[in-house]
Amino acid sequence: MIATLTMNPSMDRTIELDAPLQRGGVQRALSLTSQAAGKGVNVARALASGGLRTLAVLPGDPHDPVVLGLADGNLPHVALPIGQPLRSNLTLAEADGTTTKVNAPGPLLDAGHQRALVEAVLAAADGASWLVLAGSLPPGVAPGFYAGLVAEVRDRLGARAPRIAVDTSGEPLAALFAAGPAGTPDLIKPNAEELAELTGEGTGPELEADHERAGAAALRLVEAGAGAVLATLGSKGAVLASAAGSWHATHDPVTARSTVGAGDSALAGYLLADAAGGGPADCLRQAVAHGSAAVALPGSTIPAPEHTNPRAVTVAALPAPLPTEGKP
Repeated sequence: MIATLTMNPSMDRTIELDAPLQRGGVQRALSLTSQAAGKGVNVARALASGGLRTLAVLPGDPHDPVVLGLADGNLPHVALPIGQPLRSNLTLAEADGTTTKVNAPGPLLDAGHQRALVEAVLAAADGASWLVLAGSLPPGVAPGFYAGLVAEVRDRLGARAPRIAVDTSGEPLAALFAAGPAGTPDLIKPNAEELAELTGEGTGPELEADHERAGAAALRLVEAGAGAVLATLGSKGAVLASAAGSWHATHDPVTARSTVGAGDSALAGYLLADAAGGGPADCLRQAVAHGSAAVALPGSTIPAPEHTNPRAVTVAALPAPLPTEGKP
């Protein structure tokens, strides 16, 4: 079983446009879709569609539209009441695949709410194979929350603790490495921009354009304590780095419809391949297959395995980088 935590879930509304977005103008939409979402929720949905047992933990009152949406979708979940509505995010998807997201800040979670969520995570993670901590932190939650939770899960559960994957950005991502080995996860999934910010290695576009440089940056995070780094590079594929080496994978070109959920889908693909006993190259292959499938689907649709084409993915080992100085 794989448990996920989404601290800042949302109702994601996606508007599909038939022409480029015209700021200040009036446009008609091709469609409007709504889906209960958030990074951990998206990962859980993709895992469930792949046949894995999963449990999504999140804040939310019983009659909140997000929680009702999870129930309607038969996604196993534990939602802890907070007495406040969850946020609603908006995505504008243009015909060429360009997406513009407007994310609300989310409800304020006080110390009691946070403690209740931690206890729910500990119960869900006990004996699980993986725990996924994903997404932004809402108002009231300190940047070191994920790092502290990683350490507490390992301390409280001991040998029953799962491997832990984290997908976040900014200060919460940096805090994972500032906390020392106890707070460093088994897997992190930055995108190119987050990888650049965390390591100080170039910019996001530069790392997308140079996968060897991205692989070297990811290896630096492994040296800093991460078990593995799955770094997504947009249309340029992804790199995976671990103590065993580093790899780059690309997918045959797809027609982009929406990038919403692509990173979440890539993480789910990695976990699905890992659950099937795959090695690093297999996990990277399925990660890129899932991410590419998400890009080719409309709105915030999360792909199932039948939407993916792992045979369209090329995986190659990266050369060992020359020694460099620096730290995340």
